[in-house]
Amino acid sequence: MGEVDTGPRSDEPRGDEFADLERTIRRLQDEAKDLNHQRHELETQLRGLHKRTRRLEDELTHLKNPPMIIGTLQDMLGPRTAVVKSSNGTVFQVSVNERLDATRLKPGARVAMNQDSLAIIEILNDAWDPMVSGAEMIEAPDVTYDDVAGLNEEKQLLREAIELPLVRPELFRSVGVTPPKGVLLVGPPGCGKTLLAKAVANSTNATFIRMVGSELAQKYIGEGGRLVRELFALAREKSPSIIFLDEIDAIGAKRLDGSTSGDREVQRTLMQLLAELDGFDRLEDVRIIAATNRPDILDDALLRPGRFDRIVEISKPDDEARRAILELHLKGMSTRKVDLAPLVTSTDGFSGAELAATCVEAGMIAIRDERTHVQQRDLKEAVARLLTKRVHAGGRRDPADLYA
Repeated sequence: MGEVDTGPRSDEPRGDEFADLERTIRRLQDEAKDLNHQRHELETQLRGLHKRTRRLEDELTHLKNPPMIIGTLQDMLGPRTAVVKSSNGTVFQVSVNERLDATRLKPGARVAMNQDSLAIIEILNDAWDPMVSGAEMIEAPDVTYDDVAGLNEEKQLLREAIELPLVRPELFRSVGVTPPKGVLLVGPPGCGKTLLAKAVANSTNATFIRMVGSELAQKYIGEGGRLVRELFALAREKSPSIIFLDEIDAIGAKRLDGSTSGDREVQRTLMQLLAELDGFDRLEDVRIIAATNRPDILDDALLRPGRFDRIVEISKPDDEARRAILELHLKGMSTRKVDLAPLVTSTDGFSGAELAATCVEAGMIAIRDERTHVQQRDLKEAVARLLTKRVHAGGRRDPADLYA
């Protein structure tokens, strides 16, 4: 028998070759793990991108949809049929979307309707009109009664009619009288009507709601009256509260027979205001302050007792009041050797706003001369400038003539 050769064969790998193969295999395995990890990350990113794409497509489809009409539900004629009044005042009989819960559809509910078919698509949450909800003052003004000079009697009348019924109602019950519902402030521009209202807002803890009369004059039929209703409904909900209607002559002018459609809508708003002031619904802890510089054009129904029980006339300040106003404004200014007596005499006929403007103008003159204090000559020159402005505006009627 032949001998068997057990020595190493040339075609078998050596030990170092085995080590190289093992390293290569481990490297390839690590690369495979990295590639799998990267694949999982890319798949996750891809799923996220798909979701974002679908969301953007939905948003794009939603943006392409026609806008919906806002209306008010008047009545339900059946499970899926309703009568709705649109925002422009037109009344429609419409269908109700099948997916809506018909039990939530109550008369007075705000709904969104399809622009083409006018079908009710959504039921909207009840909310105040933004113009009404924005009228509520969250932060009280920084004006106090001490900042209102020369109107001591007017401040007393206003506090008795507005603040006292809210703070101490038992006094009125013990005497057996109904407290005044509202106060009407009348007087020329710049004499402190709005300033007094700010002081009331600062001194009381009641909710203060302010609105300019022109904001209640709306274009579409019924919109002005709706705003008035919501304004007083908000005041009742937030009571005790004070409503301040500035420039009330914008909606409170005398009603005339020959008028345009716009005038008739303003008159409807006025009638709604009259109903709220002295209607069947009691105002309870709600007080009204109104201001105007044109009392001669106000409707008689607005001025009768029971609506504005107290009319406070704020005229242009007399000598004593002008001195008090000048002292108030000059108190915070850097002055030197200022004599108020000639200023009080030379500013005869000035309103409170004009006196404040005089002090500001004097300060500007001192700044222009690079001085840190106001002198007597600065105030004298400021008065001359204000008088010049009044002469240039002489062609306009002085509102103070209305109160002569």
